[in-house]
Amino acid sequence: MGILFGTDGVRGVANSELTCELAFKLGQAGAYVLTGETHHRPRILVGRDTRISGNMLEAALVAGICSVGAEAALVGVLPTPAVAYLTRAYEADAGVMISASHNPVEDNGIKFFNAQGYKLADAIEDAIEDIILNNRKELPQPIGAEVGASVQMRNARRDYIRFLQSTMETRLEGLFIVLDCANGAASHVAPEVFRALGAKVCAFYDDPDGTNINDNCGSTHPKHLQQRVVELGADVGLAFDGDADRLIAVDGRGVIVDGDQIMAICAGEMRRHGTLKKDTLVATVMSNMGLDLAMRREGVKIEKTGVGDRYVLEKMLAEGYNLGGEQSGHIIFSDFNTTGDGMVSALQLTGIMARTGKPLCELADIMQVLPQVLVGAKVSNERKDYFAKEAAIAERIALLDSKYAGRGRVLVRASGTEPLVRVMIEGEDLDEMQRDAQGLAQLIEQQLKVCPE
Repeated sequence: MGILFGTDGVRGVANSELTCELAFKLGQAGAYVLTGETHHRPRILVGRDTRISGNMLEAALVAGICSVGAEAALVGVLPTPAVAYLTRAYEADAGVMISASHNPVEDNGIKFFNAQGYKLADAIEDAIEDIILNNRKELPQPIGAEVGASVQMRNARRDYIRFLQSTMETRLEGLFIVLDCANGAASHVAPEVFRALGAKVCAFYDDPDGTNINDNCGSTHPKHLQQRVVELGADVGLAFDGDADRLIAVDGRGVIVDGDQIMAICAGEMRRHGTLKKDTLVATVMSNMGLDLAMRREGVKIEKTGVGDRYVLEKMLAEGYNLGGEQSGHIIFSDFNTTGDGMVSALQLTGIMARTGKPLCELADIMQVLPQVLVGAKVSNERKDYFAKEAAIAERIALLDSKYAGRGRVLVRASGTEPLVRVMIEGEDLDEMQRDAQGLAQLIEQQLKVCPE
């Protein structure tokens, strides 16, 4: 990763770290690099989630895009995967999403897609960074009729909804679905899609005001969804994050069904129907060990990657696989979209429920989740990658590796999207794992208060 780009675009506190000046420069440099091979006035699709800072950053980004002679096609508030899909569908030269996904409202981000709807390769991100940080390129400054303009794409939401419906072969009559839209980009998409497919729908956290996105709701805070499903006697609850590229489900008993379990259900069903390419699922090293055991029983092979959906997708593209994802609920069905799409995941999962007539709790029994503890050590973005260089931290990790060898595992990694170092321990004794994970997290916070030389 470079200085600006993490594993999921450029992120930071809006108007502090991610400033209008930086958004303007990203618009300029991104438009220049991504449309360098075109021989026409390039068009760049721009979408955003519901954050209050989205309008501000959109204005700055669009100004940068137009200042180098490109056209900005504005699709408004839509999920991130909608921007990826519509970039292809509208034959745009690139796409940009303004969102910080599951992060709190004060954060925001800018993420680019190429003309095929894929996240950018490292080399392309490096080229954009080089222009911004080192002024290596003299960017065009068109005047008169050559200056770019912006245009509103008024049918974008309708076109994305039609695409989502086209991914389904099964109607959802008879299913009672509760939706937690995280007061985010799914708010005006998810209820309409599921109702159109015949489901009974109760939606909540679907009234964004610019400040309530991900606020104690959505895929990272499913407690209220669990309660609502049980209270209403619903069949399933579906929780999205702020930009609707993730999905976490809740069964009729109020029990969480996470991304690993959703992948296990879908992989098993796809293999039985002969649609799982090479009988292989791609997952990350953070996936629960129970997923490996379940897929082995189902005759499904697992390929593991580093953490981050971009690495999952790289493996899928390189090897010709069509299903992969993360425990967090970021799941890629590449037969349908080029990135994780919470709506596609939700439709595939509920489609299986409708076809088989089985409740989600029975489907989720395909996988036994092994005890797992995940603790985040709060460390600044500038220092979070130093944990492996600190002797005291390395020594503690080595001791824990030895302790859990043969009965679990320890994984420590810097977050690609947040100022955190994540400590994950799998094993048998939850109390013991919690103590060890919290102890290591506290050590990391203490040691990284001062940046190493």
